[in-house]
Amino acid sequence: MQPAPQKAPAPRLFPLFIKLAGRRCLVVGAGDVAESKISGLLDAQAAVRIVAPEATPQVQSWAADGKLEWLARPCEPSDLDGMFLVVVATSDPELQRNISAEARNRGVLCNVVDVPELCDFYYPAVAQRGALQIAVSTAGQSPALSQRLRKELEEQFGPEYEAWLEQLGEERAKLFAAPMDPEDRKRLLHDLACADAFKSFLRKRKRAKK
Repeated sequence: MQPAPQKAPAPRLFPLFIKLAGRRCLVVGAGDVAESKISGLLDAQAAVRIVAPEATPQVQSWAADGKLEWLARPCEPSDLDGMFLVVVATSDPELQRNISAEARNRGVLCNVVDVPELCDFYYPAVAQRGALQIAVSTAGQSPALSQRLRKELEEQFGPEYEAWLEQLGEERAKLFAAPMDPEDRKRLLHDLACADAFKSFLRKRKRAKK
């Protein structure tokens, strides 16, 4: 009896938040799945090109408003010229493999939706409260678990964290504008972000609403 083949271990990932503003990003496909990926790229102010023979009404609307470039045709290798990353949101296995290989040859980061072995990066599940982003990844092994943990994080870190983080940002700017010892500044910054400081913020917020 042949032993069962050993499953390859999940890849070790480097967690990273990337600034995409102005960077050229390609999305192959313009269906419902692609639409959600495109929305995220637009929110990050990326320069988005879409290549797909057909597109959802929302993608067509974005194109009509000049928010992105839509090429209504099949993808060609030259579409990757000058791109920072590419997202492949198509169910065609051959096209998925071809674009992934072309991207790798060109040094372009590639994500093939729902095909982890062809991905250079994965989309995490993100709990977001304003500038606060808490990302969860399972290296493509269980997106369902990522989504469950995201929901739990959203319950733990409620909408009030957005306002608190804005306040922390303002206080941080004041501290860096003031002449002081770096170690004293560091201590004050940690004090401002501690659990007791958050409770105090909530109490003041509650009193202000009365």
